[in-house]
Amino acid sequence: MNKKRTTIWLTQDVMDRLDEMTKTDDSKSRSEFIERAIKFYDGYNRSTLENQYLPVAISSAVQGTVKSSENRISKLLYKNTVELSMVMNVLSAIADVDNDTLKKLRVKCMNEVKATNGKISFEDINKYQKGS
Repeated sequence: MNKKRTTIWLTQDVMDRLDEMTKTDDSKSRSEFIERAIKFYDGYNRSTLENQYLPVAISSAVQGTVKSSENRISKLLYKNTVELSMVMNVLSAIADVDNDTLKKLRVKCMNEVKATNGKISFEDINKYQKGS
């Protein structure tokens, strides 16, 4: 997408508010915030002609919330996967488990996760491993 450079003149108060909003809005820059604000205001203006501002505002807010949540979840899943990979590598280096046992364990774990909706505690697994 081609972008054009432009100059705008704003009061210091508006610049301060712009910097504040850019941080809290998850915008990467002032330009990104201003562009999003203009698109939002354009949507508002167009929808007021048809008396449909509220649905547009709600849709925009929901989309922003979903995108922000997706970004946070993606980052957390990535970090979690890295940590899990480290644990699996360390465990594999010290444990002597054959492939048949691993296959059976995978099936057991899949069933356990399904049955508990992923709510598994270390204590429960420890009891199982110790035969309690």
